[in-house]
Amino acid sequence: MQSLQDKASEWSGVAAADAFAIDGCNIFESLGGTPQPFVDLSTNFYTRVYEDEEEWFREIFAGSKKEDAIQNQYEFLIQRMGGPPLFSERRGHPALIGRHRAFPVTHRAAERWLHHMQQALDTTESIDADSKAKMMKFFRHTAYFLVAGLETTRQHSHGCRGTACKHGASKPAE
Repeated sequence: MQSLQDKASEWSGVAAADAFAIDGCNIFESLGGTPQPFVDLSTNFYTRVYEDEEEWFREIFAGSKKEDAIQNQYEFLIQRMGGPPLFSERRGHPALIGRHRAFPVTHRAAERWLHHMQQALDTTESIDADSKAKMMKFFRHTAYFLVAGLETTRQHSHGCRGTACKHGASKPAE
């Protein structure tokens, strides 16, 4: 049986080693050790998402307030990119598959999400090109990790207990 990580690599076209290159550096510190680049990125991203011309895609986010989605994302990104554990302190373990279980995270939705994230990264001036490239590889792999995980949990109808997930893990302290 193919692991979720292997499926994510196959479907995303990003090797796990490239996706987790973010763990070999501290992007949070390299961007000044401040939340602002992540707030900028998340605000830019969710503005695009909530204004998407595709109704099917906007509907995925209809049950969430834009401000809450922005905060959840930037706190997660700060934590995952080497900063303080803001997301876990407020919401508990990221548990990405579990937190996204209620949403129709399909290949099509992943690609639409990635389209907006790439545009948001491209226009977020407070993030340097090297960090953008590393982050986008992580996002691409993670999007397809979610697709694989949710397809698996739907097929087996017993949750994702025991699924190894580096995508939501906090970066180890340096």
